[in-house]
Amino acid sequence: MISYRGFLADKGMLSTKVNLITWVAFIGILCANYLLTSPPYKNVPAVDNKNPDVTEVVHVAQGDLTGVYNADHSVKVYAGIPYAKPPVGELRFKEPQAPDSWNSVRTCDAFGPMAMQPRSNTLYDSLSHILGWHDYQVKLGDEYIEPMSEDCLYLNVFAPEDVGDEPLPVIFYIHGGSLTTGQSSYTEYRGEDLAKRGVIVVNFAYRLGVFGYYTADDLKSESPNNTTGNYGLLDQIAALNWVKDNIAAFGGDPDRITIAGESAGSSSVNAICVSPLTEGLFNYAIAESSGILAYKPFHTFRDYSEAIEQGNMVREEFNAKSSMELRDIPAEELVKTASNQSAMTVDGYAIVEQPYLTYEKGENHEKALLNGFNAKEADAFNLGIKATAENYEELLAEDIGDYASDMAKVVPADSPQRDQHFIVDAMGDAKGALNQAYSAIWFSYSHYLWNNYMVKQGKPAYEYYFTKTNNSLSNYHAGEIPYAYGNLWRHPGLYNEDDYKLSDIMQQYFVNFAKTGDPNGEGLPKWEARTVSNNQLLQLDTDIKMTDDPNKKLYKVIDRYEESLK
Repeated sequence: MISYRGFLADKGMLSTKVNLITWVAFIGILCANYLLTSPPYKNVPAVDNKNPDVTEVVHVAQGDLTGVYNADHSVKVYAGIPYAKPPVGELRFKEPQAPDSWNSVRTCDAFGPMAMQPRSNTLYDSLSHILGWHDYQVKLGDEYIEPMSEDCLYLNVFAPEDVGDEPLPVIFYIHGGSLTTGQSSYTEYRGEDLAKRGVIVVNFAYRLGVFGYYTADDLKSESPNNTTGNYGLLDQIAALNWVKDNIAAFGGDPDRITIAGESAGSSSVNAICVSPLTEGLFNYAIAESSGILAYKPFHTFRDYSEAIEQGNMVREEFNAKSSMELRDIPAEELVKTASNQSAMTVDGYAIVEQPYLTYEKGENHEKALLNGFNAKEADAFNLGIKATAENYEELLAEDIGDYASDMAKVVPADSPQRDQHFIVDAMGDAKGALNQAYSAIWFSYSHYLWNNYMVKQGKPAYEYYFTKTNNSLSNYHAGEIPYAYGNLWRHPGLYNEDDYKLSDIMQQYFVNFAKTGDPNGEGLPKWEARTVSNNQLLQLDTDIKMTDDPNKKLYKVIDRYEESLK
């Protein structure tokens, strides 16, 4: 995944050779360190500066707490605040319970543990970051491993030092990761920079995989709400309720909350928009690179029967006769399940019907929508697939069945190869065509539907198309996140002046939207809302402009496929 273009970029061949030498040396150090000793486990500090100053005491419903200041005292970060009881023991596979109170002042200076999820060894993770993100930085000292636990239901608040007299709007961010991975400490969506612009940012951890989406009829029977299968989603809703009840203590306005998310987090935003449990909890929605509005969504959502089938597989796998017996399996073993636990379902409580039905009735909760997708959403997911002219339609048929041939007419296997930027594609034109088709099928189609529903309902909708290239994730899936949340500075050398200019504009769009439901503002390129007569989107690149959706013809094929499923 190393870019051949990178060998000629910016500082030239000499700089690249130095990077490679540094990289090789770093790998040697990692290998030696891994063989000799493993780093200790330690919660990730809330801020990067050592020995940060402590904030004033804040009072929330459960008790008093303090946070820490960032280096220049412009932002206060309160990390690791419990928003629900630890979902362990008898509370595994149950709805989140109200958090316990505490008596002394709680120190909230580090992120809570990440939720249980598959995790590779430290060496592999480091190499993946180098190869995937091209981040060659060598940082020695204070090495540690982030802990992972079922006891993961903690949230983080990023607030500006000077809140002012008027309560600030809130951005409530849900991380992605296919509902099976991810953590709230991830640097790309930390909220320090957005907070400096006059909003409060909240992010958090929620139950993932088998702990968050295992489904079983015996659990439905024991639940006072007759629910099963959406524990991770219910965690998200519990965190949103906690913010609604407590954010005023940090200077936030509980009546101006915008929910936001990327990838599976965006699908979760879509689910929260249709849940009867969330009416009145938020105003607006920001959705990046996913949704669940197809008649049969392509990912992160499944029929209840499929959820039950995968739940049966879990019990068979661990020789358990009931879900109660699964509660006795150590979390470290249960997380290894081979079943598929990466999707929400209609449980009759958190989600009461197929999401598109709620939108057709106009009963979705968001009052305005900012959403969009990236140029190469699917490319990284297809790295291991060998696509040729001979098997091209067969690969398409895996997701759109008999409509594969129609799709192949719109995006032929011999389509001109797209610029891969940092992934050198040896498979030829068919691979590029497959990537283009699946970027539409898996990701951008849901935004096409979402915007159309909003237009039909007469609600503001603003759609973007992120195409900016860079020396890191470029315009692949998740490549826009550090721009939108102001975290390019965490990767010195990987972004240039144009990147920082775009990031500045994107951050202001997001902040303006959280404040008013309209991203536009003084000094910003005009972002036109979607209307019956305007279906263009805003291209986010060095040149920011309204443009046509490049996937419009593909959507018509997917429409026909989805109609056949009704």
